[in-house]
Amino acid sequence: MKKTGMAKSDAKKLMGKMIAPGAGFGKAADVVDKKEQRKRDQELGLVPFAVKLNGDLVQQLHTQSKERELDMNQLVAELLAKGLAT
Repeated sequence: MKKTGMAKSDAKKLMGKMIAPGAGFGKAADVVDKKEQRKRDQELGLVPFAVKLNGDLVQQLHTQSKERELDMNQLVAELLAKGLAT
């Protein structure tokens, strides 16, 4: 890597440390690292479960999530539980 490339890389690292990811103006972000989040999820008995869905279905899930003011994980878990109960 050239000297200028290294300088750009260092600058990006510094900027990333100065600005918390996802923080907006006037908001204090509650930043949790990935290891801590995984530990919390495991304590709650949560297991990562990835699926591929149709885009229209995902849009409907987002809409319902906003309308019902639920986290996407909560909404999908609720809908799956209802579907499996029948």
